[in-house]
Amino acid sequence: MLTPSMEDYLEKIYELMKDKGYARVSDIAISLSVQPSSVTKMLQKLDEQDYVTYEKYRGIVLTKSGEQMGRAMKQRHSMLEDLLRMLGLEEEIIRVDVEGIEHHVSPQTLCELTSLVEFFQNNPGILTSFTAHRFSRANDEPATDIPIDRESMSDGE
Repeated sequence: MLTPSMEDYLEKIYELMKDKGYARVSDIAISLSVQPSSVTKMLQKLDEQDYVTYEKYRGIVLTKSGEQMGRAMKQRHSMLEDLLRMLGLEEEIIRVDVEGIEHHVSPQTLCELTSLVEFFQNNPGILTSFTAHRFSRANDEPATDIPIDRESMSDGE
């Protein structure tokens, strides 16, 4: 089973390999703001689980399952960014929130969120209407001031 950290590494390795054609320990360390020794330890773990082939001083190769998982992690990340942009959030908030959300969303929820993003992309008029609705609400009252009655929400009312 992959940990959130393993998912981040696979996503980054996949991204580097797509962008540059290769991924080096130093590139991964810089991209993830970690020490090269941490990257080496993670690569060894990913190698043990057959997501990468890693030999010291020889480089990193994603296995078929590693490439599939890296692609899936990148797609999940991009979809969540798209969704939060559609909601009108600022880029810094998007960056922080995607990192917090992406490892905690179930496959079922991910599928439905993907469907929602695709729906908005295929129906820009509806997205425009939603955006107008958001702005009209924002002018009325800040969303952070809206009280939430969690008891009535769980009662199905």
